[in-house]
Amino acid sequence: QVHLVESGGGLVQAGDSLRLSCAASERTFETYAIAWFRQAPGKERELVTSISRSGSTTDYANSVKGRFAISRDNAKNTVYLQMNSLKPEDTAVYYCAARSAVSSQWQYWGQGTQVTVSS
Repeated sequence: QVHLVESGGGLVQAGDSLRLSCAASERTFETYAIAWFRQAPGKERELVTSISRSGSTTDYANSVKGRFAISRDNAKNTVYLQMNSLKPEDTAVYYCAARSAVSSQWQYWGQGTQVTVSS
């Protein structure tokens, strides 16, 4: 079982930056790929970005490419999401999720953190 806790959300203006953190309880954190999802009111949950277990591979949704950056510090059991040039359409609850090497599904989820971008 992996317990994930997101933090760093808040209310910002368009063009501002935020950094979200996802802290994990699991001492074998480096064996899990991590992703950030988001869900806006009335919309389906969207995969924003993911990072491999070693951190060597990352993927981004087209909507955030060039603006968001995911990274991880396995020594701190933490994944970060740096969000720059925020837009009102980035407003959503952001969730981190973890997946082990043997799973094709995102198995563990955090409780989410709200990001609100005003125009």
